[in-house]
Amino acid sequence: MKIRFQIRTLLAMLILFASCEKDNYTAPKSILSGRIVYNGEPIGVEYNQVRLQLWQPGFGKLAALDAQVDQGGSYSALLFDGSYKMVFPQGRGPFRTIQKDAAVKDTLFVNISGNQELDVEVMPYYMIRTPKFSGGENKVSVTLKLEKIITDVNARDIERISLYINKSQFVSRATNVGVTDVAGSEVKDLNSISLSTNVPALAPLQNYVFARVGVKIKDVEDMVFSPVEKVAL
Repeated sequence: MKIRFQIRTLLAMLILFASCEKDNYTAPKSILSGRIVYNGEPIGVEYNQVRLQLWQPGFGKLAALDAQVDQGGSYSALLFDGSYKMVFPQGRGPFRTIQKDAAVKDTLFVNISGNQELDVEVMPYYMIRTPKFSGGENKVSVTLKLEKIITDVNARDIERISLYINKSQFVSRATNVGVTDVAGSEVKDLNSISLSTNVPALAPLQNYVFARVGVKIKDVEDMVFSPVEKVAL
């Protein structure tokens, strides 16, 4: 009985010591933030779908730290100071990454020492231009243009164009109260595209919705989006 008591006491002391050691670790305090951009212009994406990965070699088991990209194209990550490799997961994002050379490919290297801002330049398949929203009579409409950015052997066709509306500022495939899709095959002129969608009965009642346009590219999972806009009804 005495031996069992001593073992329990020893285990409790070890747990307490480990807890104190854990509490004594310095917490990360440097923020790396920026935007995903094309020629300095932010690229809109779907909330919580696109992410950057940051790798810091030399700290035990190598594992990626994820930095989610918000729907406006911005990201941020709380990090320890040090050197990191920054990459996009394979096949993610409505864009192609830019390869600097054959050695590093599309990996970005960043040294963190205090807060830092870093925009990540990419090549989108398409950019949404001049979206103009209007509302009234329980309907939201939009006109827009599409610019095809990648035109070489890596070019992709449009699968569909979608107009999404929602009660809140989070507007996407997963969060909407109304959507209208137009197949890419029906688009005859990228400089003249229009869509409209009906607004359902909203509870509680509100005289506005939030809207944005999304473009689905063939064989690309993530869509490119226009900025979210508040539309009066």
